[in-house]
Amino acid sequence: MIIKNYQFKFALLVTVVLLFKQSASVAQGGTTSWATDGYQYYVARDGGIAELDTRDASKQTLVVSSAMLTPQGGSPIRVRRFAFSGDGKKILINTNTRKVWRYDTRGDYWVYDLAAKTLKQVGKNRPESSLMFAKLSPDGLKAAYVSEHNIYVEDLASGAVKQLTGDGTKKLINGTFDWAYEEEFDCRDGFRWSPDGKSIAYWQLDASKTKNYLMLNTTDSVYPYVVPVEYPVAGQDPSLCRIGVVNADGGNTTWLKVPGDAIQHYIPRMEWANANEIILQQLNRAQTESKVLLCNAKSGEARAVYGEKDNAWIDTKSNWNGGSPMGWEWIEKGKAFVWASEKDGWRHLYRVSLDGKETLITKGNYDVIKINLIDEAAGYIYFIASPDNPTQRYLYRVKISGGTAQRISPANEPGTHGYEISPNGKIAIHNFSNSFTAPAQEMVSLPAHNHLSGEAIVVDAANKPKGSPEFFRVKTADGVELDGWMVKPTNFDPHKKYPVLFYVYGEPASQVVTDTYGVGINRLYISNMADDGYIYMAVDNRGAPAPRGREWRKSIYRNIGTLNIRDQAMAAKEISKWAYVDTSRIAVWGWSGGGSSTLNLMFQYPEIYKTGIAVAAVGWQLSYDNIYQERYMGVPTDEEGRSYFLKGSPVTYAKNLRGNLLYIHGTGDDNVHYQNAELLINELVKYNKQFQLMSYPNRTHSISEGEGTGLHLSTLFTQYLKEHCAPGGR
Repeated sequence: MIIKNYQFKFALLVTVVLLFKQSASVAQGGTTSWATDGYQYYVARDGGIAELDTRDASKQTLVVSSAMLTPQGGSPIRVRRFAFSGDGKKILINTNTRKVWRYDTRGDYWVYDLAAKTLKQVGKNRPESSLMFAKLSPDGLKAAYVSEHNIYVEDLASGAVKQLTGDGTKKLINGTFDWAYEEEFDCRDGFRWSPDGKSIAYWQLDASKTKNYLMLNTTDSVYPYVVPVEYPVAGQDPSLCRIGVVNADGGNTTWLKVPGDAIQHYIPRMEWANANEIILQQLNRAQTESKVLLCNAKSGEARAVYGEKDNAWIDTKSNWNGGSPMGWEWIEKGKAFVWASEKDGWRHLYRVSLDGKETLITKGNYDVIKINLIDEAAGYIYFIASPDNPTQRYLYRVKISGGTAQRISPANEPGTHGYEISPNGKIAIHNFSNSFTAPAQEMVSLPAHNHLSGEAIVVDAANKPKGSPEFFRVKTADGVELDGWMVKPTNFDPHKKYPVLFYVYGEPASQVVTDTYGVGINRLYISNMADDGYIYMAVDNRGAPAPRGREWRKSIYRNIGTLNIRDQAMAAKEISKWAYVDTSRIAVWGWSGGGSSTLNLMFQYPEIYKTGIAVAAVGWQLSYDNIYQERYMGVPTDEEGRSYFLKGSPVTYAKNLRGNLLYIHGTGDDNVHYQNAELLINELVKYNKQFQLMSYPNRTHSISEGEGTGLHLSTLFTQYLKEHCAPGGR
């Protein structure tokens, strides 16, 4: 599930918008586009592309102007993303983009030649906005791209185009992915140039046996019509997946001989190891076994160089490297790579050589959250961790040879730190915020972390703004300590009792208790909850992806809908003992996975929660996609396997509803389908459980489309909460 946590998403959006004031626009992957010396970097600005200096914010050089990006007789093209060729002489520019499910990965591409001062469109004979993931060859002479599920290579000088695959259809997908791979593995860009530019390796997915989920559009024409979405639900087979290698000049594809059933496994990550070999990660269907395979590009022969098993699940590579699926963490000129594993109970980094030997790099009772840079020249790995406070994030470094990690982030800046480190390891774009400090961005030198330019970061803990969130820990009857935050009423009186609204997510895809700016804001509430007299709070249950060790995160395996719900309820039970909490006015709300948690809390613990607002919830776990649901609940191939799904599904407990329930869903939701709403409605009707329903026609999982939708949703949310969980102290 890519959008599981809307409260967190909103807080993160506030942070991102403020942090990236430079408005950097880059190529695929979303990282900063650095100059070769590591001190300058590039941003899209004023209709062109500018070079900025990290050491002096006043320095700006316009590399490409808007006039240069104006085709003859046309209007300037808008820079959405860009990437430089390896020699820095050409710029590939993405523009005129269109959404494919979540992100605008289809569009047009142009190449600007800095030496010749020419602008040429790539793939101009293909349909408008149909090109995906265009990439320049290593020598900068060609561009490869996907269009309508086939792969093409174009010579930039002559404009000659070679079609490398010809069998692509909506169901036989070359160079990109099906719905489930994109949604759950973050797989979008599905092909790679070889280092010598002679070949292209690509994914092919055969979704011909994947059934379509049929959504019904009833508003955009006189006659309703069906919108099919290929969607493998839990228990159904995934798409067949394989990796092929084809010559960049055309010819037959060599299919890698990846062992095992091509349907009963996943290949979420693949890169070139060198000009002759490809490295990939293979997961079994249950995602409990991971193998790293090295494959010969010519013969297709494969051999395992690393493997591990887990009693729960194993994350894909990107989940421990900041979310980017591109690239492999090579060291020693390709003789070894850095890998992450939770095999000792914590997410640690290991050196793995191509003969399978491994060495632990990071040591201690802490989790590596993200690798920021491997600086081989200096002998260090920079990474994000937070050993002492799972709600925060800090930069550390450790020697590649292993040892004790050194904290780089300043001790006087408690909160959440983010870094874009230059390739030379000497400069970083440093982003910071915490719950009471607005986001700021500065340039710092590393490892000293000296300020170079940008905004000076000042953390004034002694003068927190009124109404800032308070962080706490609560110990449940099960002996589990959970992190939480709360925002108290503006004119809080400890002698009065106040209503509480819990924000909940509860599933393994997101952490909601984070020390970031914007946490504690309820975007669906019109006006100010604190001013109106509500206590607003959230708690992270076990299973949340907090840096608290493997046992914490994976205890939720086969327990979504039970263990996380009990943690939340037992925390609420303890909080209800606080003198200023009104136990007759306890409410809960959540979106997507949080909507599911809201329903389960209302149904399983009706004595605690009196009012609930659930949005776009998975009501029946067997209706959700196989990659996500099977990862955390197992593969439901028998009665026992199905029992975990049934035990965790809100529909199973709907008959227990006693309180006030508002249920909201978009009928055009391609992620959590409206079927979930109707299964829930049927069960509530069966037991004569009265509730309020709001269906938004043709709205997706975000319920953001259509004029007036946002205001309507917020008004509905606010009015329902006020009516059924009245504000103010008593």
